[in-house]
Amino acid sequence: MAQDEREPLLDTARPSTVYNTANEDTSMGKIKDEPGPKTAFNKTILNVGEETCALYAFKETPSRLFLFWFLTIVTVGFYRLFAYWMKSLEIAIRFEETGHEDADYVMVHDNHGIKTIKKVTNKESVKGFIRPTRSGAPEKIHSMRFFTYRKIKYIWYDKEQAWINAAELDSTAPFIIFKNDVDDRKGLTEEEVLSKREIYNRNSLIIKLTPLIVILFKEVLGPFYLFQVFSVTLWFIDQYAYYASVIVLITVLSAGLAVWEMRKQEKRIREMVGESPKVTLIRNGNDIEVDATEIVPGDIISLPAHSFVLPCDCLLMNGTVIVNEAMLTGESVPVTKASLKEADDCGYELRLSPERHNRHTLFSGTTILQTRNYRGQPVLARVLRTGFSTLKGQLVRSILYPKPPDPQQVMDVYNFIVVLASIALCGFGYTIAMMVYREESAKHIVVRSLDIITIVVPPALPAAMAVGTINANMRLKEKKIFCISPSTINTCGLINVACFDKTGTLTEDGLDFNCLKAIKKNEEGKPMFTKEFEDLDPEKLDEESADLNIVIAAASCHSLTRIDGILHGDPLEMILVEKSKWTLEEPVNSDEETMDFDNVQPTVLRPPPEQARFHPEDHEYSVIKQHPFNSALQRMSVIVSTPSEHSAHKMIVFTKGSPEMVASLCVPESIPKDYSDVVDMYAQRGFRLIAVAAKSVHMNFAKALKAPRDTMESDLEFLGLIVMENRLKDVTLETINKLSVANIRCVMVTGDNLLTAMSVARECGIIRPTKKAYLITHSKEEKDSLGRTKLFIKESVSSSENEIDTNSEVREFDQKTDVLKSRYQFAVAGPTYAVIAHEYPELMDRLSAVCDVYARMAPDQKAQMICALQSIGAKVSMCGDGANDCAALKTANAGISLSQAEASIAAPFTSNIADIRCVVEVILEGRCAVVTSYAVSKYMAAYSLNEFLSVMLLYWEGTNISDGQFLYIDFVLITIVALTLGNTAAAKNLRKIPPPPRLATLGFYFSVFGQLAINIVTQVAGFLLTRAQQWYIPNPEELDNHQTMIGTAVFFTSCCMYLGYAFVYSKGHPFRRPVYTNWLMCITIFIIFLVNLFFIFTNVPFFVDLMEFVHIPKLWFCFVLFAIGMVGVFISLLYEHYFVDKIVNVAFESYLRHRRIRKDDPTLPAYERMLASIGSSPSWFEKELAMAKLTDRRDTMESSF
Repeated sequence: MAQDEREPLLDTARPSTVYNTANEDTSMGKIKDEPGPKTAFNKTILNVGEETCALYAFKETPSRLFLFWFLTIVTVGFYRLFAYWMKSLEIAIRFEETGHEDADYVMVHDNHGIKTIKKVTNKESVKGFIRPTRSGAPEKIHSMRFFTYRKIKYIWYDKEQAWINAAELDSTAPFIIFKNDVDDRKGLTEEEVLSKREIYNRNSLIIKLTPLIVILFKEVLGPFYLFQVFSVTLWFIDQYAYYASVIVLITVLSAGLAVWEMRKQEKRIREMVGESPKVTLIRNGNDIEVDATEIVPGDIISLPAHSFVLPCDCLLMNGTVIVNEAMLTGESVPVTKASLKEADDCGYELRLSPERHNRHTLFSGTTILQTRNYRGQPVLARVLRTGFSTLKGQLVRSILYPKPPDPQQVMDVYNFIVVLASIALCGFGYTIAMMVYREESAKHIVVRSLDIITIVVPPALPAAMAVGTINANMRLKEKKIFCISPSTINTCGLINVACFDKTGTLTEDGLDFNCLKAIKKNEEGKPMFTKEFEDLDPEKLDEESADLNIVIAAASCHSLTRIDGILHGDPLEMILVEKSKWTLEEPVNSDEETMDFDNVQPTVLRPPPEQARFHPEDHEYSVIKQHPFNSALQRMSVIVSTPSEHSAHKMIVFTKGSPEMVASLCVPESIPKDYSDVVDMYAQRGFRLIAVAAKSVHMNFAKALKAPRDTMESDLEFLGLIVMENRLKDVTLETINKLSVANIRCVMVTGDNLLTAMSVARECGIIRPTKKAYLITHSKEEKDSLGRTKLFIKESVSSSENEIDTNSEVREFDQKTDVLKSRYQFAVAGPTYAVIAHEYPELMDRLSAVCDVYARMAPDQKAQMICALQSIGAKVSMCGDGANDCAALKTANAGISLSQAEASIAAPFTSNIADIRCVVEVILEGRCAVVTSYAVSKYMAAYSLNEFLSVMLLYWEGTNISDGQFLYIDFVLITIVALTLGNTAAAKNLRKIPPPPRLATLGFYFSVFGQLAINIVTQVAGFLLTRAQQWYIPNPEELDNHQTMIGTAVFFTSCCMYLGYAFVYSKGHPFRRPVYTNWLMCITIFIIFLVNLFFIFTNVPFFVDLMEFVHIPKLWFCFVLFAIGMVGVFISLLYEHYFVDKIVNVAFESYLRHRRIRKDDPTLPAYERMLASIGSSPSWFEKELAMAKLTDRRDTMESSF
């Protein structure tokens, strides 16, 4: 991973605070006397990590509470059950709206539509509670109101009229607070500790194992489980015990499996959390050892020398610490943390910023490899965040509270059930009418009419629909792709935008040294680039009269360190040191290692003997000061001295970083004229460039150690460019082509240089050779008439060709797949993206529709970019190695991590094969799962309507299907076949046509109700033909006798239809493999077909009695019934294949889609409407900017009048 992509995710920087915007005067910082708008007085906004939730305040009154429980008792608990499912029912009766300052309960409504009611707790203390404030000075209160949501405590602040997460206030206090905490060396008093523990709770991430009975109870309270209970109860009453027992067994197994999965997840989290270590704290001026769970924010920790896992987030106050942040980044690369006093902006009037001061912060879960400080002084850190407020706590919370399934898919299932229920109501009325007409008993009428509901709305529908997802998950495991959220698999089938990180994902992890471009003076004494050098050989450089300091810079300007005698650090830096052939020596005594750094014995660097003549007599350089790499600054630097020059205090500052940043720090006279051309040339070829500069300074050790970083890194002399090569992975090009051919848009989002990203995007196929690519840039110095930063657009291939075709109006439209495409592609860098987001928000949606390369993107910008894509209706996957992509992986509809780091656990998918092939596999399985769920839904609907029709016909004759026949249909023909139907594997290749985006499509309902019509004709034909035969025997008079000839005839005909539906809905192409590859289903259907033939054409007494058949005396009529059934099956196949698939799903849907595109119909996804209007030419970008200028000019003229 590149250096600028290894910073850990810092979502904790986003304040989790709720402001009552209805009555807060933000300009004065005081609360207004007048109330806010009546519609909003009980509503505020709550930011929880990456989510923005609405928060409503309610008060519980005795009268409303009485009414709530009265309704619960009167309805035998059903009202309470419905209130459990729909929180709005509980809110409407139990609570009344109130202001937040008086709330007894709050309701959190998250951005996924989930509502959660939390009780507000009032706590009082005579001794009082000490809580933080925005000013940094703690305040003492004797009464505290709070609620806990997703493991975070929110406290009510009267002065600010806000619910505030106290941990955020404490960790963003002014610098002076932290300085005072460490300078006095007294730590917290016991009273302060007890008070803070009430505010922050214990420092623990241990999740209490939920009792199994509670998990089971919550699981079975779902609507479908309760419907199954209702159905099973009814069947037992009706003495339909066999199938009822089967459903009970399946339900118990399903619930048990769900409970087992939840318990396994809880145990996995507990294992991830680990044990609490012992820590040394300073309290009351004394060093004490306590369990890590006793830590509170504000404590001062004395850090051990090495091998210590941090139990909290804390701020390093002195010394230097080398940590392994693999838990956060996935990279086992030691990271050097400097004390806060070395912060470049550590003015004590400023506040701590978790993002800006990341390199001074030690995060929970990371491992201390080494601590270093002045002799005799312990390394101290001040605790910032504990428990679930830490970065690791946030990871645990993201696992505990994952994103719910797509609500649209859930609503489609419920809407489909409502349609079936409406049909059931018709049958319900018909049954009552027929039973009353026949003067049946009341009990018989109730049982039979309710039985109709269980026939039309199959209780096994949810379990059957999940079969495709379960099988897809098992196949993904075989491919070493693991999913912690199986409900996400169906969403993967709808992915239309695939985002990729670059380094470690599209390209190899490591970088290879390509060449060196050093600097020499020409005849006029001006700097110029030398030829390319394949290594760092001073002999060759000297022959070209190049500046040899670039070799010393490569050998010394790094953060490598020896731990237990082994060199550790960034692989890029390891390569440069190896190329230089220099050796690095550090103190080997453990005490010296941890205590003498920066004072007694700095790191010593020695060149190889063959380079001796190019260096001072003792051939030794000392690194006395290091400014670690900072992604915001895009550079690092070191101060180096030579022992022979100590008396003169002569030292050299070496700086390396991005070409743009280093050039800005150099004196202009040291930069070659063709600098930009050379940088662009290498960047466009996909190379990673490191610029190197230096300057000589005269100062002693003490001054060098305390010199400000900005001073040391200014007025530098440019030394040259180190060119590194980052090769594409072998499968990248092939995979991107597969996705592009399937009309899945590919997007690169990286922290690398824009031109480098563009080059790699071209090489791997993200930027297509048939499209023009344009760069969006900005100029900080130039402003438009509105005072906004000026934006520019230019064609990427040649900076001189900035003309944009404004006359092109042709839309790129794939006639075969009806997919709109853009004829061009945009590329933008993170700083420009930030300008557009803040100053040009009206451009964001359209930019998201056509921008395929995002460079120099920070972690939060990656997540923001994915949110922007989702806001225009795109279904987005994100594939990254977890190092800098955690926020994006969690934000995407389908996050696929190539890392095993804990930080990436929250991603739904983790691939053990570290390349992007997994993206294709996940989409293939997702498409297979989603069309399988559609197919099983249609199959279950067709089965239930088929059985419903059979029962309706037999009720007309005063009879019914026998228990044996019911069991055979429900269990053998349906349950077993439905389970094998979902076993068909995914197609081998992605197709251009995506699956339908939802269940409730026109084709779906045409299929279900068209099959119903065919079924009606088939069964009625068999029914009427049977009754018309001379040998037909009417039903016996006994009411409970189901052994009738008409019942037998209807059963024979319908059995053919049940089996035919399995073939109708098992179509493979284009998202699944052919049906014959599903050998389990084929064998099952063949065996059942033989059983059907056996029932129809034989008359074995045992089976006649078991199934309650009546022998049909004419064998030829058995052939007629069989033929009617098979003709029905044949017509069903033709109808589904030609009418539904080709006419409705293709021709008619295509016609409607073309019509919607022509009319810019709002039912089209937003991104497609945008492509229809801007996809032909990027001229809209300049027109938009010109329109803004025109509007501003018009406003200026109007104001002058």
